[in-house]
Amino acid sequence: MTERAYLDVAIIGGGQAGLSVSYYLGRAGLRHMVFERHEKFHSWRVNRWDSFCLVTPNWQCRLPDFPYRGDDPDGFMVKDEITDYLDAFAANFEPPILEHCQVTRVAPAPEGGYDVDTSQGNYHAAQVVIATGGYDNPIVPPYAAQLDPEITQIHSVDYRNPEQIPQGATLIVGTGQSGVQLMEDLHLKGREVHLAVGPAPRSPREYRGRDATDWLYDIGHYNITIDQHPDPLAAVSKTNHYMSGRDGGHEIDLRKFALKGVTLYGSVADMAGGSIQFLPDLEQNLDDADASYIGIRETIDAYIAENGINAPEATPFEKLWRPAQETTEIDAKALGITSVIWAIGFKPDYSWIEADVFDANGRPKYTRGICDVDGVYFIGLGWLNTWGSGRFLGIDEDAQHLSQAIIARAGKAYQRAS
Repeated sequence: MTERAYLDVAIIGGGQAGLSVSYYLGRAGLRHMVFERHEKFHSWRVNRWDSFCLVTPNWQCRLPDFPYRGDDPDGFMVKDEITDYLDAFAANFEPPILEHCQVTRVAPAPEGGYDVDTSQGNYHAAQVVIATGGYDNPIVPPYAAQLDPEITQIHSVDYRNPEQIPQGATLIVGTGQSGVQLMEDLHLKGREVHLAVGPAPRSPREYRGRDATDWLYDIGHYNITIDQHPDPLAAVSKTNHYMSGRDGGHEIDLRKFALKGVTLYGSVADMAGGSIQFLPDLEQNLDDADASYIGIRETIDAYIAENGINAPEATPFEKLWRPAQETTEIDAKALGITSVIWAIGFKPDYSWIEADVFDANGRPKYTRGICDVDGVYFIGLGWLNTWGSGRFLGIDEDAQHLSQAIIARAGKAYQRAS
């Protein structure tokens, strides 16, 4: 049997979450390695469209001992600025990272700890941190295979710019943050866009003189933990609120885009040949998104009133457009639709993990990222602890928490060994 190189900790995933844990473990002197199947920060560097920018303000970028230090804290970094920030963070402490190294198996070892098999050799790690995120497999429904093959289909992860999309109309499926921003990207280029509207909520951008996220931060909204949330299951499964950081940031009201020529439908239900069917839920989805929008405004209004804050008065909300009727089926070719962009999310791939850390639905089981099975941890997932857990705002707090647990367990192990 080939001898395995020993590590105190194996970190799988070289994004901001994995490297944040590496930062703290390195300071503690633990022998560890970050395994990254591509190159560090690959998702930011490669899997983003050309006009991509942050949706949350730059001041929320707070990696360990490395906050945003630019001259536009209230702005929204574009793709190259984001990767520059991340690269500078990594250069600040030079993490031990093995790039272009695929981890193929993590399994409990007979002698304790975990066997970590990779494309560049095998290791034995006393503890393992899973920092691969939840964006492994783009979701495309099975019925997509039934669509006329002359209609080009891509997933949002492969979209870069309008020029790569065939001439003609485009149907975008999904209205999370990616879907609505791709819709706007194409619309601004004068392309004809059809949009299948899902149940995603929306948020104000600037409200009563400040960005809505600034108000929510002051209110303490981002400090609410998953244990304190009134509906934890809904929090974990809900799509992010949509808005944009483009051109200084603005909110996205799909009703306004309908008035500008974007054709809206409800959720896609099925496809066959050139026929595309939709659920009659467009108006309901628009109303639900507006209810979320109004709820955030009302939360901010209450905070302003309770604290006697002098803030500009709000412009009354009004629904500028509503569907005259629900379209439940279209002939894509008759409408000139030559492409479909799927923007309905991703699924994680944990098939390579053999440890008993998943529930019956295949979701990892943990408390603040710490599994009941000793020595296995998760980081970088939404609502690991708070709303910010899967984002720049909360990664440092989560990384510190996990690192403290890892270091404490390593100390106990060393004491037993001695």
